[in-house]
Amino acid sequence: MPVSAYAVASDTGRRRRRNEDNYVVAPPLFAVADGMGGAQAGEVASQLAASALEGGDSDGLHGIEGIGALIQQANTRIFDRASTDPSASGMGTTMTVALVEGMTVAIGHVGDSRAYLVRGERMEQLTEDHSLVNELLKTGKLSEEEAQVHPQRSVITRAVGTDPDVDIDGFTIEAEEGDVFLICSDGLSDMVSDEEILELVHRNRDDLDKAVKALVEAANRGGGEDNITAVAFRISSEAPPSLEDTVAMPALPAEDEPDEQTREYAQPDPHGDTMMVAPGDLPEELAPTEAATQPAANARRVWIVLIVIALLALAAAFIVWRLFR
Repeated sequence: MPVSAYAVASDTGRRRRRNEDNYVVAPPLFAVADGMGGAQAGEVASQLAASALEGGDSDGLHGIEGIGALIQQANTRIFDRASTDPSASGMGTTMTVALVEGMTVAIGHVGDSRAYLVRGERMEQLTEDHSLVNELLKTGKLSEEEAQVHPQRSVITRAVGTDPDVDIDGFTIEAEEGDVFLICSDGLSDMVSDEEILELVHRNRDDLDKAVKALVEAANRGGGEDNITAVAFRISSEAPPSLEDTVAMPALPAEDEPDEQTREYAQPDPHGDTMMVAPGDLPEELAPTEAATQPAANARRVWIVLIVIALLALAAAFIVWRLFR
């Protein structure tokens, strides 16, 4: 197995009180699941997804078909639980899964968690977000700048466990010596730019536990508005290292033991929980508007209208004054 090193870090973030992310680090299988749902349902959904992967036979897995079968199994477990447990109704999870077979990496993906490839000094986002914001970007209704501040950027259009069957994106990547693959929840990608992610991974590509810790710290510095999980693994055709050389980093301190430089005590989340809607079922109130995506511009319009009204009033007063001189 050409995985020469791997590491994981998962953190609650600065705004949430619970970590609804789960991950799997079981070479040759790696995954991140970001749960959604009321109360503790999101945590349950991501745990069910992780257990479906961990309970699978990794030796019998082959390519995207094997990954797809595991994600479908996770989908069935979550959907059945949500259908029979009222407290879990509507729960679901994202899933981004990587399976290493020789120098080929198979990816299975649902939702807005992401997989990246860092090759040399460049980084590529391998997965496509199944999200409202990405749908609006693709249709030209939002710019990149608007997407970054859109109030519904937590709305996803595809999730595991919300329907009896799930549509999975699956593909393979031919890896090269030294490639680093990163799988993360949107708590990282929403808070840290692609440029900074690349810089932190590239700088620490020989020390992946340091890389994932740096990514989590950067996300918390950026606001830490959601749970943050980062799984990284490096590809090498050389013999795999001993167990002591392969690092899996545990979660950072709990929310009652914040790191002074990057954390604060949990606050109410200003953006609310992640929710899922099908693209064709988007509620009218979630449709993009300039008021929603450009609040500053909307405020400027109000001031312009008030100024115009004031000028018109002055002009009318001047005309009346001239008439009755």
